[in-house]
Amino acid sequence: MRYKITIEYDGTNILGWQRQLDGPSVQEYLEKALSYLSSDGKEIPVQGAGRTDAGVHALAQVAHFDLEREIADWKLRDALNFHLREQEAPVVVLDVEEVDENFNARFSAKGRGYVYRILNRRSPAVLEKDRVWWVPVDLDIGKMKEGAKYLLGHHDFSSFRAAACQAKSPIKTLDKLDIFQRGEEIIFEVEAKSFLHHQVRNMVGTLKLVGDGHLAPQDVKKILEAKDRKAAGPTAPACGLYLSKVWY
Repeated sequence: MRYKITIEYDGTNILGWQRQLDGPSVQEYLEKALSYLSSDGKEIPVQGAGRTDAGVHALAQVAHFDLEREIADWKLRDALNFHLREQEAPVVVLDVEEVDENFNARFSAKGRGYVYRILNRRSPAVLEKDRVWWVPVDLDIGKMKEGAKYLLGHHDFSSFRAAACQAKSPIKTLDKLDIFQRGEEIIFEVEAKSFLHHQVRNMVGTLKLVGDGHLAPQDVKKILEAKDRKAAGPTAPACGLYLSKVWY
């Protein structure tokens, strides 16, 4: 039986989604939890909708796996959460759904959404430490919105691509890049079918420079057209980024 799960996790002290040799990952925690449900005690492979880096969080990551037997959705959810708690994993399964064998969490996805949070105030983050990017200088949200408009649509995003990116092409279509204020926070909501490695964080890092006056909004267009990572701003910290949704 194939199951689709929706997962929430705190990425602060884990090395991201993908299993690593030198530290814990979301994939490892889930596969260990599933080993208690397999007939031979072996770990069951879990395929995620996308990889998140160390320090990045998820509100609704999606994954799938196959089990030899059928288990009620709610029982499977509760069993996985029990074994995740036993590991003291910062991971929780929100939902379980039995799906067709052709479903693939990664390749069946029609799009992905991310949220990025900036805490824009003079005082540092305490309650939200490791969950926001603290920026103590005033940011002009109007200018950031103006700069963001140049990034919407179908472009070569080489200027916002990490050197280690394994994507075959730098060309992507950015469907949504909304920026709004919520109290002392500036929130970015970003959606596309798929993203380049570090694309969201590099776009946020560049727009932050627009907000603090180091760049003009129209400079974003020049940076995009340069197709050169060196032309863009810094990579925003991982702690402010959340994988917020995947749709099918």
